[in-house]
Amino acid sequence: MDFSELKEAVLIGFFLAFMIGPVFFMLIQTSIIKGARAAIAFDFGVILGDVVFILMAYYGSKSLLERIKDDPRMFYIGGLILLIYGIITYLDKSQKRVVQDETLVLPEKVNYLRLGIKGFLLNFINVGVLAFWLGMIVVIGPNLEMDSNKIFNFFTVILVSYFITDIGKIVLAKQLKKKLTPAVIYKIKRGMGVLLMIFGIALILKGFLPKQKLNFKNVIEQVEH
Repeated sequence: MDFSELKEAVLIGFFLAFMIGPVFFMLIQTSIIKGARAAIAFDFGVILGDVVFILMAYYGSKSLLERIKDDPRMFYIGGLILLIYGIITYLDKSQKRVVQDETLVLPEKVNYLRLGIKGFLLNFINVGVLAFWLGMIVVIGPNLEMDSNKIFNFFTVILVSYFITDIGKIVLAKQLKKKLTPAVIYKIKRGMGVLLMIFGIALILKGFLPKQKLNFKNVIEQVEH
């Protein structure tokens, strides 16, 4: 993995850690109520769910990707998935919030295995997460020449970056809880939705230039200019 690919994977992992959704708030809530170790156990379960989704997306689409890796339609498919996901995120007006009750009594024992399973299930039941990883595989796989080792390394870096960023969120949980008012949450969700839509549109437009290799840095530069 070269430096540009490493940087792209790290940025994607960091971006994912701040996607607003049930997992985001449960992680902060768990950290506040049950402590950092409990939140880390929960996060392990979440990441395990991501690993399962990535494997499903990769093996479920591998034969298709082998046939269309030099076909511009791969950008249309991946871009459309990200665009739709972004639109749904942008239009979602539900305002979830971190539990504000700080009078809850901490349990004497924390069942870390149960928390891990809870994190896994909460992530796994979200079909949108599978759609997101499928879009990532469709776009990134051919760019990495469908090399299993390169794909494995790329997504490993994404998940490690995601996990490290989550550790930071766990440490700063109390400060985050104070800042995350419903209005702020709504603005962040809409901002994330806009970013996903921009990436989706950029990838669809990329389909008109199939001979040029996809590079997230180039996509960002195109959007900025």
